[in-house]
Amino acid sequence: MASRGTTETSKLKQNLEEQLDRLMQQLQDLEECREELDADEYEETKKETLEQLSEINDSLNKIMSGDMTLVDELSGMQLAIQAAISQAFKTPEVIRMFAKKQPRQLRTRLAEMDRDLMVGKLGRDLYTQQKVEILTALRKLGEKLTPDDETFLSANAGAALSQFEKASTDLGSGDKVFALANFEVEKAKQ
Repeated sequence: MASRGTTETSKLKQNLEEQLDRLMQQLQDLEECREELDADEYEETKKETLEQLSEINDSLNKIMSGDMTLVDELSGMQLAIQAAISQAFKTPEVIRMFAKKQPRQLRTRLAEMDRDLMVGKLGRDLYTQQKVEILTALRKLGEKLTPDDETFLSANAGAALSQFEKASTDLGSGDKVFALANFEVEKAKQ
């Protein structure tokens, strides 16, 4: 009987991760197809996706308030949702790798971006934005950054990422992260 609870918890976590993956893919697809959609269709689809993220956030909030053993395992997902809602990260691919705690894949993506910048396949502004996101995600995952990366991050991090850093530093108080996420969802709905 003891394994039944473990199995259900594992299944619940798997379902939430699958929903998160689906919504992150939906956001990525939406950004990639932005030019093909009219402005109203784009905004409506984005709004619906953010509402679904909010619903997952509410589910995580209920789970975390009732079962403290899930807090550590779900904290990464909670931060990923908070980041997506607050739009601190603009790149769903980075959010997904961060939520799944994949520092190696983040570093591989960073190396690919360096190469793409050198050959002119990636613009400087997009490169800077995505590099800041990846470095912030790596730092939050406890990865050691080089002094050059730290310098780059401090010179280029914007207000949204600073807000994310501040909120995610205080993981002991999940209510603050949820309050920030809920505030950003309400702001996005307006």
